[in-house]
Amino acid sequence: MEPQRSLSTRTMDVLAAFTADDPHLALSDISRRARLSLTTTHRIVADLTAWGALERAPDGRYGVGLRLFEAAALAPRGPALREVALPYLEDLYEATHENVQLAVREGLEVVYIERIAGRDAVPVLTRVGGRFALHATGVGLVLLAFAPRDVQEQVLSGPLTTWTTRTISDPAILRTTLAGVRRGDHAVSRGQVTLDALSVACPIRGADDEVVAAISVVVQVDTDPRGLLPALRAASRSISRALGSPRARRSVARPRD
Repeated sequence: MEPQRSLSTRTMDVLAAFTADDPHLALSDISRRARLSLTTTHRIVADLTAWGALERAPDGRYGVGLRLFEAAALAPRGPALREVALPYLEDLYEATHENVQLAVREGLEVVYIERIAGRDAVPVLTRVGGRFALHATGVGLVLLAFAPRDVQEQVLSGPLTTWTTRTISDPAILRTTLAGVRRGDHAVSRGQVTLDALSVACPIRGADDEVVAAISVVVQVDTDPRGLLPALRAASRSISRALGSPRARRSVARPRD
């Protein structure tokens, strides 16, 4: 028997069937992943295709359509933020020639909204539009450190997934780490996702000085993070100023008489 879910929930389940690993699916695959009958799946897929949220390929499989991209472009924490930040991300890349990332928090996860990959830089597991846990990456630690208290407690009280032997898995250590991030206004994640990578991240603040995003540089694990901080902080302040942050504006040195 089909689960009792509203039409809107079933429609979202159909869209959620598509992943980065499987961007094109047959109707039967969508039906199985969304836990819907073929009849219901066919009806929802037909409506989504007619609207443009899905597109049908010549082989009969379906993929996400451009209409969803158009709708996502209106999100202030997605493409709109990316558009403001991109010139400064490009400057940061030119200064480091390493992986540069921009991310926001969505619930208890990081969502990456831009990434510039260095040609010879250390490989990373992230991708634009991808999600990751908050407690392991540089941007995640920044976003978690400045998140509302209830968000922090949810993460601290839940299981802390580990990717390497260096991933923080002890809530007490994580709590201490987050306090250090707030004091230093930056985070360092060394070998927590892959043993060969180090991430240094800084917060980006909006018009109310709340942290709305984070920016990071990902380098080889044996890199001294102190050498990256000046360029990273300059980029984060520039993006924050562009977003109207009073704190970032105050940090601009006044011209001498």
